[in-house]
Amino acid sequence: MAQQTINTISANELLAYALRLKNTNHRMVAISCTTVENGIEMSYSFDGGNDFINLRFIAGPEDEIESISSIYPYSFLYENEIKELFGVNITGITPDYKDKLYKISVKTPFNMKEGDK
Repeated sequence: MAQQTINTISANELLAYALRLKNTNHRMVAISCTTVENGIEMSYSFDGGNDFINLRFIAGPEDEIESISSIYPYSFLYENEIKELFGVNITGITPDYKDKLYKISVKTPFNMKEGDK
């Protein structure tokens, strides 16, 4: 039976964990996020066949999150979307759409502060 684990990490540990997972033949299957009280909760999900691993951390407004696109090239779409819609400061995305992935009228529509609604 497959095992599913959630590993709470710091944003600074993301690249090292992603590289370890890549080196053990895990594929990245999703990156998701949601607004929480103290920032944006980020979840990076990986499948290794018999195990499903989630890396989770809170990205604060001042945090810089290094892209994993150098390890998992197809992550660039998830990361561009999260950067544009939630305002997470993800750096080093290749390619970086520079907040032009979507035609939207409101900047970071899914990360509005209470006074912005």
